[in-house]
Amino acid sequence: MASSKRRAKTPTLYVDIVSDIVCPWCWLGAAYFHKAAKQYKGKVELNWRPYMLDPSVPPEGVPYREYMKNKFGEAGPDSRWTAMKDHLESAGPEVGITFNFGAIAVRPNTLGAHRLIRWAQGQGKADAMAEALFRAVFTDTVDIGRPETLAKLAGQVGLDSALVSELLESDKDSLAVQNEILHFRSLGVSGVPTFIYNGQFAVQGAQPVDTHLKAFAQAAMNPVD
Repeated sequence: MASSKRRAKTPTLYVDIVSDIVCPWCWLGAAYFHKAAKQYKGKVELNWRPYMLDPSVPPEGVPYREYMKNKFGEAGPDSRWTAMKDHLESAGPEVGITFNFGAIAVRPNTLGAHRLIRWAQGQGKADAMAEALFRAVFTDTVDIGRPETLAKLAGQVGLDSALVSELLESDKDSLAVQNEILHFRSLGVSGVPTFIYNGQFAVQGAQPVDTHLKAFAQAAMNPVD
């Protein structure tokens, strides 16, 4: 009688993505990650973690062009900002992303957006919420620093927009988000996106699909459950 061998179960992978909604590389990097995750045979649980590239931006935000000029200098043909923008605008369409940098008016404070992702994660909607926020910033070029904008976006992904509006008027989870940011800074995260696999190792930056496929294979060798 022939014996049968039980096929080993493909382990679940747990990945934290540390990101900021105003970081275009985070949107591009998340798109590459999701494309790779579709090729993994097991389950991938992605947790969105907050990071603020510039906590000094006031709640009302600042003019985008002036902010970027102060950060990168004049946007001439040979400037660092122009090179980054050109790369992002050419790479985006391959993964369904449209960057409209020229139409962005405000560089927002993102604390409220991170609070919103935190609430969405509790309802299994963090991926959809993050995608909606990225698209709002870089494609639709609306100001996500405004509570009414966040409440509207929340409703579009299936959250209770009235409840979100009420929560945003309070300080609910503001300290928790800030403490989480400090936690990841204490771990050495100084740039985003940073993908932390099974709490064991990190992939930094908007890395291509193949890089994440290799990370999946490495993480699957050391599962956490």
